[in-house]
Amino acid sequence: MDEFGVVVAGAGPAGLAAARAAAECGAAVAVVDDNPAPGGQIWRGQAVELPRAKVICGARVVAAPAAGRLTLETYDAAFEVGYRALVLATGARERFLPFPGWTLPHVAGAGGLQALVKSGTPIVGKRVVVAGSGPLLVAVADCLRQNGAQVALVAEQADGAAVRRFALALARHPGKLVQAARLRARVRYMTGCWPVAAEPGAVTLRRGGRTWTERCDYLACGFGLVPNTELATLVAGGAEVDELQQTRVAGVYAAGEVTGIGGLELSQVEGEIAGYAAAGRSERARRLFGRRARYARFAQDLERAFQLREELKALATDDTMVCRCEDVRMGRLRPYGGWREAKLQTRCGMGACQGRVCGGALEFVLGWRLESVRPPVFPARVGTLAISPKGLGGEM
Repeated sequence: MDEFGVVVAGAGPAGLAAARAAAECGAAVAVVDDNPAPGGQIWRGQAVELPRAKVICGARVVAAPAAGRLTLETYDAAFEVGYRALVLATGARERFLPFPGWTLPHVAGAGGLQALVKSGTPIVGKRVVVAGSGPLLVAVADCLRQNGAQVALVAEQADGAAVRRFALALARHPGKLVQAARLRARVRYMTGCWPVAAEPGAVTLRRGGRTWTERCDYLACGFGLVPNTELATLVAGGAEVDELQQTRVAGVYAAGEVTGIGGLELSQVEGEIAGYAAAGRSERARRLFGRRARYARFAQDLERAFQLREELKALATDDTMVCRCEDVRMGRLRPYGGWREAKLQTRCGMGACQGRVCGGALEFVLGWRLESVRPPVFPARVGTLAISPKGLGGEM
């Protein structure tokens, strides 16, 4: 088992910032990420260098069998790493909301379609509707347009007044204001508009009392982001942090969108603070508190502006698929009061994604929250389960 001073789980903006800060202080650093290369969604496909850290890509953390140890699985191996300090920078995933037709082949996550295009999926000449909520929609639309797509429109569910207030708040962040204005100028943008159904080659949209159908080759859809807290819950009981980004467990830190959705700059400064603190340089971390506070205000503006409207809770009919892994429809879930009861009766959330897709949807639609996280965090091979003599759960 390799031992490191600091292990960083996640190689997106927060994880990279944490790794660089810790390595700058002389710590032996390892960065673990399940993607083929570091960079996360923001810098996918770009060259990212971490010359003073060991980068372990294509590896998932599936368990934490004991304090100071993680179990990793790659496509062809399983092994453990040890750490003195751990930084959890596991980021966030898109929130999908179920509506009739949302599982059709031409419907993809907004960020998911962007990732596919960055990885080489052809989009030239394809007509795309981008729908859901949050600034990511405009960024995705611009990326698709630059790669040759015909972006028909961006449908933002937040109302126009909320979006305008958010735009005014961007005056505190001139760089973001210029970027937002540039992106908005390039695409057709509708507020108070959301998808209500999809069919092959088209999507039905609603705005006020009007409903109409837009032809599209792709519907890129995402209703904000959901923090990836599973590993944080397993290791530290959650992603709540103190001023140094330390969780309730000493030596375990969390940074970036795992602690709450706040954008690129907040993720980076939180990563720096966590990296310095994990390397024992708290005084350097404290110098960054003012910068973090400024970006935290942007995060608060973001949350207020793009709150999901109540009408979205009624999009799914009883026949709408909710858990795609186990083929569970909304009508089967309505009688139950929470995750545990629904799992026992329907297997909802027990498939390959372990509730990562339906969980975010049902948290919003029915108010359900995942009640526990058990190892393995991701589905794992039997051989991986055998590398710890007492099993992935640690001491018995």
